[in-house]
Amino acid sequence: MHLLFADSVAEQTIAELTSRGHRCSVDPGLTTADLPGRIAGVDALVVRSTKVDRAVFEAADKLALVIRAGAGTNTIDTEVAARNGVLVSNVPGRNAVAVAELTLGLILALDRRIADNVADARRGRWEKKTYSKANGLLGSTLGIVGLGSIGLAVAERAAAFGMRIGCVNRAGRSQATSDRLAELDAACFATLPELLAASDVVSLHVPASPETKNLVDADFLDAMKPGALLVNTSRGDVVDEAALLAALDAGRVRAGLDVFADEPGSGAAAWDSPLARHPQVVATHHIGASTAQAQAAVAAGVVEIVDAFAAGEARNCVNLAPRGLGSATLTVRHVDKVGVLARVLELLREAGLNVEHMQNRIFAGGAAAVATIDVAGAVPTELTAALDAIPEVLGTSLAAIDAGPS
Repeated sequence: MHLLFADSVAEQTIAELTSRGHRCSVDPGLTTADLPGRIAGVDALVVRSTKVDRAVFEAADKLALVIRAGAGTNTIDTEVAARNGVLVSNVPGRNAVAVAELTLGLILALDRRIADNVADARRGRWEKKTYSKANGLLGSTLGIVGLGSIGLAVAERAAAFGMRIGCVNRAGRSQATSDRLAELDAACFATLPELLAASDVVSLHVPASPETKNLVDADFLDAMKPGALLVNTSRGDVVDEAALLAALDAGRVRAGLDVFADEPGSGAAAWDSPLARHPQVVATHHIGASTAQAQAAVAAGVVEIVDAFAAGEARNCVNLAPRGLGSATLTVRHVDKVGVLARVLELLREAGLNVEHMQNRIFAGGAAAVATIDVAGAVPTELTAALDAIPEVLGTSLAAIDAGPS
């Protein structure tokens, strides 16, 4: 395959992919506007911060896979990708430690006013009396909003500082996460406002989605303790920036921010943000995942996705429909012989059934296989008999797919 890397990548990653027979082009200077002119002939595109919009997919002639070398895919138009039959995959969880480390760094910087200390020291000002006031982290409560791999990594590190961990009690939480929270003696609150009212520090670790857009609004900020710290290392649009500015101006909160709604899409650019300039804010440049350890882990994940794709597997794909799409699941056990599945699919075509998902697995020994096929449409009553009449078919079964609540 021809792979285009629109962001920087380690030489070791390129060497591994080249050794597998892939052709790699690396151009970390590419911008979103440049991509449509470079996408011709490319089978897979790998990006980190570069946005991939509609124009890229419309200009592509061979593109089959876009890999986001990180967790979030909000910088990629996944809907247009899906309409064009392009898989979008990500590499979740590999940068959790790096983001957690920066989160703790921002908390410490806010509590001890480290950035202001440094600025005055560099200006030749000795202000020990001013900066000798801090609450300290020991015994304070950290409310974590979003308990994925990053949120848990933050909880573990904050607990080592002696902070109490708080979260919202969510239905459907995995047993592994619940067990880890119990080990950390975390307090689970019934509602988000209750968590906010009890927290000295609130840290955000939710994905960008319609549900989380402007999650931190005026009501959220009003529910926080007076003087509490807000830390955001997730996504900029999780925060209503006008509401946060108002709360900062009123002295109700202080904030540590690694992400912004209007941040540039490139690695270097002129930029002016009222939030970043605010004296009650410690701002960093969306560097949460930017450590050598995290980038090595993510690069390994990229190689794994490419290897899986070359073997016919869509790993970590975010824009495929879930299983169970359609009206029925057809299971066909058959002799593993050329032409059998072609005849099965021909009968489905004649019945007016569209295949939504299909998997064919070989039994041990290789003599027989089983095909599981999700179909959409009204299934004729005589279909299974017609399939059973194929000499190489060993048996069939049909199960309706529950469409769920309307």
